[in-house]
Amino acid sequence: MARQTLWGGRFKQQLSEIALQFSTSIDLDKHLYIEDIAGSIAHVEMLAACKILTATEARRIRTALKAILKEIETGKFVPTNIYEDIHSAIEHRLTQKIGSLAGKLHTARSRNDQIALDERLFLRRAIYELMKLITNLQRVLLYKAERHIDIVMPGYTHTQRAQPVLLSHHLLAYMWMFERDYERLNQCAQRANKSPLGAAAFAGTPFPIDRNMVAKKLGFDGIVENSIDAVSDRDSLIEFVSTCSIIMMHLSRFAEELVLWTTKEFGFAEISDAYTTGSSIMPQKKNPDMAELVRGKTGRVYGALIELLTMMKALPLAYNRDMQEDKHALFEAFTTTRECLFIFAHILVHTTFKPHVIRESLLNDFLTATDMADYLVKKGVPFREAHEITGKIVQHCIEHKMYFGNLDLETLRLFSPKFDTDVFDVILPESSVHSKRSAGSTNPHEVKKQIVHWTRVLQKRKV
Repeated sequence: MARQTLWGGRFKQQLSEIALQFSTSIDLDKHLYIEDIAGSIAHVEMLAACKILTATEARRIRTALKAILKEIETGKFVPTNIYEDIHSAIEHRLTQKIGSLAGKLHTARSRNDQIALDERLFLRRAIYELMKLITNLQRVLLYKAERHIDIVMPGYTHTQRAQPVLLSHHLLAYMWMFERDYERLNQCAQRANKSPLGAAAFAGTPFPIDRNMVAKKLGFDGIVENSIDAVSDRDSLIEFVSTCSIIMMHLSRFAEELVLWTTKEFGFAEISDAYTTGSSIMPQKKNPDMAELVRGKTGRVYGALIELLTMMKALPLAYNRDMQEDKHALFEAFTTTRECLFIFAHILVHTTFKPHVIRESLLNDFLTATDMADYLVKKGVPFREAHEITGKIVQHCIEHKMYFGNLDLETLRLFSPKFDTDVFDVILPESSVHSKRSAGSTNPHEVKKQIVHWTRVLQKRKV
């Protein structure tokens, strides 16, 4: 079948097969067929309303476009690489159906503003889908936090045990991270929700079109006011992929913790067999591969962001063919982030925590050293001096292969006469978390306040 293009009148030679294969984008932008046809239907209805097309012409084009949509969905019509892009494919099929009338669809429109429209419509759909997946993951997190409200675990800084915290408090930290991702997506959707259609190639059109009518029909909040900006801007895509990168960074951090927590060395948690794999040579192995893959796929999304930023960094106004490459990065980022949000919620559902192991890790360390220092401060010892005394007690314990639980009052008073029997209550891990008074702390009361907050937020959320 002969190649199909939307141009050629001023050319004496056809585009070479090599050049066509190099420049075609149909393999990627064919996924935008829903958006492309929706935009074309809104455009043709506007052309009729503005008396640029007759009502009969518009009706015939609209009916044929809806039929093409069904053909693509059912596989009757498959856009292949004989077409440059999805626009060429749909217009060629339209011509087969209604003849030369199909050529009137492109009145007052260019592929430049057409693809910009398609991408903004796609962004709306993609953002909504990711927001739903984030909400689902947050619901799993909330369930886990509620269920494990009584588990005290080691908190870490520099990957070293630091102070006791509630496991729920740790999990809820991710709730706030993903909420910021949710907000970023929502804000991106608001900025992207302007219609570029009607900018034509970049300078506008002499036809008396109504851009706002098209925008309203497609559910946009308005139009992109500057026609050059309308076709040359890809900020919304960059912002979206940037947000996907941050989402993946958050997922990767969480995945790394699950990988660590499920090791023999930690033993804090176990992931179900359904979300782990074995080794082809070591029969005993149970590997957290799904979590590792989430961590690994983060690089794909980072790469997509760099791809977009590099593509746009030196482009003069207005449209340039380089911008055809934006779809690879857009689809890569969206697909990978969607898959990772989906699988991670399932991994977390099928992760079991081990309270007895976590409890043992609390007793065999010095996580309440800060509490011991604070105890001395409350007894009138300057903090720096209290810090020094506690550090010497820790060193004493290490040298004698002891922990705080092995200490007696006589030994403690060798370091400071301020110690009394009440210190043993203070240095219990449970006492440590209860002693925190600041808002947003690991105190059980504060953690429960967060749980109540998130319960209300997620109950009200529509997406």
